[in-house]
Amino acid sequence: MSPPRWLGADTLWLAGWLSLMPAAGAAAAPPSSVEGRVADRVVAIIEGQVLTLSELRFEARVALIQRGGGQALDLPLDEDTLRGALELIINQRVQVLNADRLQAFPAEPAEVQARLAAFQAALGGATALKQFLARHDVDAQGLEQVLARGLRAERILDSRIRLRAQVGETEVRRHYEQHTEEYPEGYEAARATIREKLVRERYGALAAEELAQVRASAQVRRVAPFAREGSR
Repeated sequence: MSPPRWLGADTLWLAGWLSLMPAAGAAAAPPSSVEGRVADRVVAIIEGQVLTLSELRFEARVALIQRGGGQALDLPLDEDTLRGALELIINQRVQVLNADRLQAFPAEPAEVQARLAAFQAALGGATALKQFLARHDVDAQGLEQVLARGLRAERILDSRIRLRAQVGETEVRRHYEQHTEEYPEGYEAARATIREKLVRERYGALAAEELAQVRASAQVRRVAPFAREGSR
């Protein structure tokens, strides 16, 4: 069974971080003082690797654009958004570092280029991409590294939980019988929709459990005040 079709290039449901981020096109809240600061500084140290504020902002912006397209380009990066993005980045980096130790789950160049092309299209073309990279003082290779890490993190997580997320016919039928009023079209017509819903829910729950286990043994130090747990 393949992953449910809603799992794509921007599988950013990792750890539920998207719930912290504004939807593309939503009314923008005034940016906090975090976004307005120019000087770079350390936000966190993840398995010995330093993550700076500029890197966090860049990767948060990449994730927002993957989710909402070019209209997410100017959404403010307030502290809640950055905290959510930090959780994604920690999860990705810990998974990829673990995979590196085993030389597992490499990102194929063609796959990375496909994601780069999709990202460029979301921004509105090659010129827009160049402007975006210049704005963040990052080159194309730096963006490719971020996209490749996200690709690998998704694949690593999927390899661990995809089979366990499968849903049997009995479960699909049970859900239908318990919620018949929600499916006036009948069982056969609703069957695929129900299966996808149940797989999505189970996949998300298993992902959260798996990431919690991965994080439990990871060495993560949150340096910036806004990044510390319980700072919300």
